[in-house]
Formats: sequence, structure tokens, C-alpha cells
Amino acid sequence: MLDLLNDLIWSKLLIVMLIGLGLFFTIASRFVQFRYFGSMFSIFAEAFKRQPGQLSSFQALMLSVAGRVGAGNIAGVSVAIILGGPGAIFWMWVVALVGMATSYFECSIAQLYKRREPDGGYRGGPAFYIEHGLGQRWLGILVSILLLMTFGFGFNAVQSYTVASSLHDTFGVPTYISGVVLMAVIGMIIFGGIKRIAKFADVLVPVMAFSYIAMALFVIGSNADRIPEVFALIFRSAFGLEPAFAGGIGAAIIMGVKRGLFSNEAGLGSAPNVAAVAEVPHPVAQGIVQSLSVFIDTIILCSCTALIILLSGVYQPGSEMAGVLLTQTAVASVVGEWGRVFISVALLLFVFTTLIYNYYLGENALGFFTQKRMPVMVYRVMVAVLVFWGSVQDLGTVFAFADVTMGLLAICNLIALALLFKVGMRLMRDYDRQMKAGVKSPVFDPKEFSDLDLDPAVWAQLKDTATKSA
Repeated sequence: MLDLLNDLIWSKLLIVMLIGLGLFFTIASRFVQFRYFGSMFSIFAEAFKRQPGQLSSFQALMLSVAGRVGAGNIAGVSVAIILGGPGAIFWMWVVALVGMATSYFECSIAQLYKRREPDGGYRGGPAFYIEHGLGQRWLGILVSILLLMTFGFGFNAVQSYTVASSLHDTFGVPTYISGVVLMAVIGMIIFGGIKRIAKFADVLVPVMAFSYIAMALFVIGSNADRIPEVFALIFRSAFGLEPAFAGGIGAAIIMGVKRGLFSNEAGLGSAPNVAAVAEVPHPVAQGIVQSLSVFIDTIILCSCTALIILLSGVYQPGSEMAGVLLTQTAVASVVGEWGRVFISVALLLFVFTTLIYNYYLGENALGFFTQKRMPVMVYRVMVAVLVFWGSVQDLGTVFAFADVTMGLLAICNLIALALLFKVGMRLMRDYDRQMKAGVKSPVFDPKEFSDLDLDPAVWAQLKDTATKSA
């Protein structure tokens, strides 16, 4: 049943929607992700600033990177190569580059329609821009349920499976022991709230990411003479010109799109939940910053993993090594057995932040349609149980379940983004106009968008604060 649903969703619908809408957003916005790529870093510098008690734009970025960087970058890439051949990496790049525009739009729109909470913080995401932008609360509830199932249950099971199998391969730890420990740790952490999670993530995530990149650069540098050969292999395989890889171009595209979306989540509707929490002077500023996280995740980190595997010489067509074990073996073949330990530790840290991030997304989704405490407590227990369940399952079951829920969530979110595209373009033109006028940090004026269902408690106060700062 899972295989049939996956085939329908991924080979018939999502490939067209993800790449098609991503290209449409890219062209219609005049390649917004490339136009503002240079200014991402100046906006990034501004992103450290925040008001007391609020998340900064930088913290929101690090929190979303914490969620994106995990099993998808280490295990997901190796799964893509095993099942789709090296050419799957090319299609991961394509999904990421057009996905930067999709992420820009979904995060900008999430900022626009966010709501102020009683404690002074913010809440937003696909469910909120569907209800207040499209007036379809029922669809917002459906998206919230899919988000809860995908991240709170499906993705957390994938993450726990990956770290449990890695620790078993490296240290011989039984998978159920890893499952029990992960279940206990996440059970203690998830009572801390989004602000505590963000403080943890904005320190640990940069350290994790740079350490992994440094390891990858060492492995790549040790095999620098083979880099042109590997890139040629990726491009040939991407277009079905490499007969050694079964499945040809179809398998490469499907696996590249699947694992690319699993890794960078562009268009999936997850990052907008975090992007909406940040306090910024203009919604577009956060959209630009969030599109950078797609680039970091896939173009940099996933490419690092792919090059490690393909340069090491460990990978062979028809290889039986699954998921993270292929990555660990590839690193160990270049740097020695301590490399296997390094990948296990890095993965443990990546997965740790991702489990917490996934939990937050699920709770945020639950909060859209109920504020009662009992459902939240039940959800927390179920998250902990699913973390343990994932650690003792097989690779196929875990990924198949996550793929189905992820696919359905992406379809709903992409339809909503297509319907809200004109609103996103209005936002972009307002930001572009201020930038052309020489405004260093554009400020959103809610009076210019008075026809939309915005929260006056959010933007009127933010405009006053931004004007005083300027």
C-alpha cells in the first residue's frame, strides 16, 4: 500500500509540481534567489539583531538548518545514490536551486500572515496563511494534521533509525538500546519550548556543520585528482547515459527529487513555521535568509556527502550497504576507522537537534486547531514512542511511511503557494522598490496591504520599532 501511494505521489504528481512550480516562481520573480544571493550575507549580518524575548532572524535560520541538516544529508544522500545512481545527486541540485525560490516565497508569506501569541511571541506557517490568506480553515487543519504526522512521527522515526543503525555499526550498540536512550532524552527536552531549543541550536548547528564540512574537504582533498571523473559520472548518470546503473534517468530523477525534498524541505511547508517566529522589519528579509538554508543544506552539505561516497571508491552499483553505513564505510576507507566514529558522533548531534525541531513543528501544527493541554501531552508521548519504534524498524518501512506523509503535505502546501503567488509578488515588489530607493533595511508598512487579513498586533508595532531603529 505504501509503495503504491508513493508511486502515485512521487512519479506522477510531485516531480511536476516541485520542479514546475519552482521554475515558475524562479522565472516570475526574475530569479529572486540569485538576484539577492549576494545580499543574503548583509541581511544575514542584520539577522543577529533581535528584540528582548523574541527570536532573531539568525536564530530562526539556525533552527531551520538544524531541522534540515540530519539524516537527509548523511543517510538520505547515500540512499539516493544506491537506489537512483550517482545521477540522483544532479537532480537533488536542481530541486535545491529552484527550491530556493519556493522557500523564499513560502517563508515570506508565512511572515506576512503570522499571528501574535498571548505571551508576546509569534506563531505562523502553512495552516495560518491558508486560513487567513485563502480563507480555507478546513485545509489549514488538514495541513496541520499532515505536518504533525510527517515531522512528529514519520521523520522522527527516520532520524532515530539512522542514528541507531549507525551506532550499531560503529560501536555494536543494540538498536533498541539506542532507541530507549533517544526516547528518554527527547522526552526530557521537549518540555523546554521553542526559545530554549533555539538557544541550543544557534550554537550547536554552526559547530556541527563546519566540522562535517572540514571532514568532507579532507576526504575530497585526498582524492582531488578524481573530482572531474566523479562529476562526469554524476552528469552521465543523471541523463541515463551510464549503463552500469539500473533504472536510468527515471530512477535518478525520482530519487533525486524525493531525497532532495526530504533533505532541504523546500516547498514542504516546514520552514515557514520557524520563519514566522522570527521578528524582522520586512517579511521578504526572512524569506531571503531562509532560502540560504536550502543552499547550505543541499548544495553544500549534501554535495559533501555525495563526493565522500563517490571519491572513496567504496560505492559499487548494486551495493548492499544501506543508508548511513555506506557513508561511514566511505569515510573510514580514506581516513581510517576513526572516521566511522566521527560520522556516528556527527550524525548523533545532527539527529538530536532534528528530533527536537521535528517535535516543535508537530506541536506548532497541533496548536493550530486546539489549545487544550491533554492533546499536547498525548502527542509528546506518541513522539517518544515513535522515536523508539523507528530505531528498531527496517530502512524500507521507515522511509516509505515518511515519503507518503511528506508527499501529501507538499502537495497541499504547493497548491496553497500557487494560489497565494500574487500576494508573494506584491511583497517582493514592495521590498524591491525600497531597495532601489536606497533604503538599507526595507520596512513593511501594513497600510499598503490593508486589504489582506493581517494581524494588526504584529505589523503596526514592528513598523514603529523598525522606524525608531532606523
